[in-house]
Amino acid sequence: MFRRKVRTILTISGITIGIFAFVVMGSMAEKINLLVSGGTKYYEGKVTVSDESGGTFSTMPLSIDKAAEIEKVEGVQAVQAEVGLLLEDMDSINFGMPAIISGSDNKGVEYETFEMEIAKGRMIESKDNGKVIVGADLVDKLEAEVGGTVKIKDKDFEVIGILAKTLTAPDNMVFLTLADSQVLFHQTLPTVLRGQVKPEALVSNFTVYPKEGVDADELARKIEDEIDSVKAQGPQAFQDQVGSATGILNSILFGIAAISLLVGGLSIINTMTMSISERTKEIGIKKAVGAKTKNIMAEYLAEAGFIGLFGGITGWLLGALTVSLVNQAMADSGNTIFLLSLRISLFAIGFSVGLGIIAGIYPAYHAVKINIVKALREE
Repeated sequence: MFRRKVRTILTISGITIGIFAFVVMGSMAEKINLLVSGGTKYYEGKVTVSDESGGTFSTMPLSIDKAAEIEKVEGVQAVQAEVGLLLEDMDSINFGMPAIISGSDNKGVEYETFEMEIAKGRMIESKDNGKVIVGADLVDKLEAEVGGTVKIKDKDFEVIGILAKTLTAPDNMVFLTLADSQVLFHQTLPTVLRGQVKPEALVSNFTVYPKEGVDADELARKIEDEIDSVKAQGPQAFQDQVGSATGILNSILFGIAAISLLVGGLSIINTMTMSISERTKEIGIKKAVGAKTKNIMAEYLAEAGFIGLFGGITGWLLGALTVSLVNQAMADSGNTIFLLSLRISLFAIGFSVGLGIIAGIYPAYHAVKINIVKALREE
């Protein structure tokens, strides 16, 4: 390896580029998959009811009076009125989950299975008007601290709690009372509509908790059939809308990384083949003095493995540095798009070593087949 330093460095660079691409793309996919996993857990066993023109993430207004109608549907345990809206207007492309304002009347708390923990302070209650709790990823963006104030939609709110990091959607959310969120929601409506309705009459959606033994997707269909002008979606709707799109994105991300790794593998084969052709006489001498097939194979496979290892470590370091710098740069906006997990790191380095060994099999096999007499005559 050190006899041909430039060639070895170029070969290692090929693996480095492949592992770098894998680490960056894999970290992005890991973050997306965690968000989807969190969403799956949140929507599991419950129904989201929104305006008929909306979907899972609808912000079209609904009358809070719809809650009483929904409660009458057979199989409904509880109905929680909610308001969800963007923390900031989206005037540019957002590569992660946008920051969300969320308020609810907490009528489904005792039936909720998606648990959130407080890192500092306490959870918000229905009486806490003028107060908020802040998700972990928005602390820096809002300069939030327990006991201090933050500005939400040009209004000041007291921070009474900061959520523990979940690596899912709540990290990028601000929670407040239903009454406060209704006022903010009312301000986002067109002027004409705003004058016709009162804030306390508005919600963006309802979360419906089924009775024990009732299937959430079946209940969603029943609600749509019995309640006018609403769209009800169970857990399967989230999977259909988000899960399939995530699968396609993951395929694209890992496809790019796979192509880069393939190029790196071919560069190892080329380098090892050239190395063996240059060391034909050396191989002949080793075999003449008693080197066995396994000794020759082990030597060249080890060399290929070390090339893969060096390339893997270098690629991982560059990838980790890139991921860290990008996340730090985006931390103030509360929008981190990468998650470099332990399994991505271990797989990246392990795969690079394995790729090196696999790529070295053909050249190593060619080395053990060299004729001793012809090898010793090689100049």
